[in-house]
Order: sequence, then structure tokens, then C-alpha cells
Amino acid sequence: MSSAAPGSTAHLFEVKSAQLQLVTLLLKSTHLNEVANELQQRYGNNPDFFAGDPLLIDLSALRDSEESVEWSFLLPLLRRYHLVPVAVKGGSPRQMQSALQAGLAQGDEATYARAEAAGQAVLRAAAAPVPEPELLPALIVDKPLRSGQQVYARGRDLVVLAMVNPGAEVIADGHIHVFAPLRGKAIAGARGYTDARIFAASLEAELISIAGVYRTSDKPLPANVQGRPAQVRLQAGPDGEKLVLEPIN
Repeated sequence: MSSAAPGSTAHLFEVKSAQLQLVTLLLKSTHLNEVANELQQRYGNNPDFFAGDPLLIDLSALRDSEESVEWSFLLPLLRRYHLVPVAVKGGSPRQMQSALQAGLAQGDEATYARAEAAGQAVLRAAAAPVPEPELLPALIVDKPLRSGQQVYARGRDLVVLAMVNPGAEVIADGHIHVFAPLRGKAIAGARGYTDARIFAASLEAELISIAGVYRTSDKPLPANVQGRPAQVRLQAGPDGEKLVLEPIN
């Protein structure tokens, strides 16, 4: 067996600091069956939305309640959506202790990129600041999208040259451009890019969302943009971020 003199052995590894872009789950309930139902409604039709993204679980909304979290249910649930839970923050001492025992790291130093709009965002990117993403060339769709169809432009803008019918869904990590009536759902900045915008030749959407802040057809669109060329963007304010809908002249 060979040997090496002290001081002559090569280093076989190094330990260095690193920054990791995370997705954050702000958990607002310990009723995990209801959480599972909401995850299914939001992401069940798009199983590749989270492609192995590392996840920080934020318990700050539950801290004062002292409710326990059933980690044996929650962690496998999140992994089914291709999320990789790695850390937890914001919980009570008892909640944090149980999380650490479940194998999560303590992530109290992780911060959100921008202030959340109260009650509206569930999954947002963490680690500040979020730069403009290096987007791939735009994904172009030139055929009408029927009810039940979904298109996701991961890491890029989405350009749609035909109608997005009611019940159809267009999603992009960047901007969304629809050069036809937009009557289904449009979700831009899907992974936390707050500067994303939605453009439509005729805005008639069932749902519009940018970086987790959304508006549904339960609240009618303003008359100056309903059925007209319009854009949707986020605007920061004292109460958080809100969607701004503007006509395009």
C-alpha cells in the first residue's frame, strides 16, 4: 500500500459558500389534504412546472398558532410535484424542531425577492434580488388553443398568434404576447419574474397572473380594457404588489 508524507497529500475536496435560487412555499394551513387539493388544482395539469426546484418552506403564517405540521405527509406531497424541500424558516420553536428532525435545514436567512401581495401568492422565488432571467428564444404558437389545452414556455417568453379559448391556459416564465383574443388563463412571470407583462390584442381573460399575483373573471375587467388591446403589469405599492391593466392605443 502506498503512502504519502504529511503535507504532500492533495486536497480531495473543498468546502465553499454558495448561493442557491429557491422557490418558497408560504404554508398557511396545517390541513394538508386541503393543501394537496389546491396543489392539484394549480399544478396538476402541468407536472413539469417544477423540475427539481429546491424549496424553502415558510411557516411564518403558522408560527403563532403552534399548530404542528405533518411532515411525513407534506414532504412526499411536494416531491410528487418535482419540488425538493431543503429548508424551513419562520416557525415556532416546536415547529422548527420537528422540521429539523424531518431532515430539513434551517433557512432563516433566506429572504423574498419582493414584498408579497397579501394573501395572493403561494409559490414565489426566494433569494434577493431576482434578476431578469436569461430567457431562451420565445416559444411561438400559431394555432388556436382549445379548452383544456395548456402551453408552458419554461425559461422564455410565449407568443401566441391565434385565439386562446376559454378553458385554455398559457404560461410563461417571461412575457406573454397574444395577437388574438385572450379568453382563457394567462400566467406570466410564473417563476417569480415580477417585471413580466401580458399583452393581448383583445383582453377577455378568465384569469390573469404575474409572479403569483392574480385576478379572476369574478371581478369584471375595466371597461377601457375589456375586449380591447391591453397590457397587464405589476405595480408595487404600500400594501404590496397589484396588477395594473392598461389599454394599448
